[in-house]
Amino acid sequence: MKIKKVALETVCGITSKLPDNKLPEFAFAGKSNVGKSSLTNALMQRKSLARTSRQPGKTQTINFYNVNDAFYLVDLPGYGYARVGKEVSARWGAMIEGYLRQSRQLKLVFLLLDIRHEPSDNDRKMFDWIVKTGFRPVIIATKSDKIKRSQLAKQCKILREGVSKEHPEIKASELKLIPFSALNKNGLEEIYALFEEELGGDAQGNEV
Repeated sequence: MKIKKVALETVCGITSKLPDNKLPEFAFAGKSNVGKSSLTNALMQRKSLARTSRQPGKTQTINFYNVNDAFYLVDLPGYGYARVGKEVSARWGAMIEGYLRQSRQLKLVFLLLDIRHEPSDNDRKMFDWIVKTGFRPVIIATKSDKIKRSQLAKQCKILREGVSKEHPEIKASELKLIPFSALNKNGLEEIYALFEEELGGDAQGNEV
């Protein structure tokens, strides 16, 4: 996919009203330091449009990036950062859940999980929110370059079963999961393919 133009169009804080967008939206959720900003920059083919930081918890808003005037990439606040107080964390959670329930243009929700670790309680809670709002999240297993190739299948199974174990209606093996590496960009084309599938084959702002 060729990214011809991209811009941070709307930033929503805890008290902000969500935009009434007319273009399709693809949302990305994940805990702090899971690599969400690195994935966002890779998808937009920019080095630092989404700010990365060694200090987790920096993304405190819902950021709407207009891509090619064809769709929005929606960066949700990172969750699970220990230094954030419970009151603030709860408000972030309400903001994320409110967006998932209210957006009229949301097409897919991607849940980022660190491939090296079992899903946390917060990861399972986020999965539950996404499912209860009517979506079957696509799992993106970040930092896939940090494990051996021989460990890949095992770790992917752990992620699928870990987030879905409280949902007997969901067959873990059928959850869409894409291993991703910000280092070598493995998995990027698979994500683009999902965008194009939802957009009817065009994600570059061309008339079809």
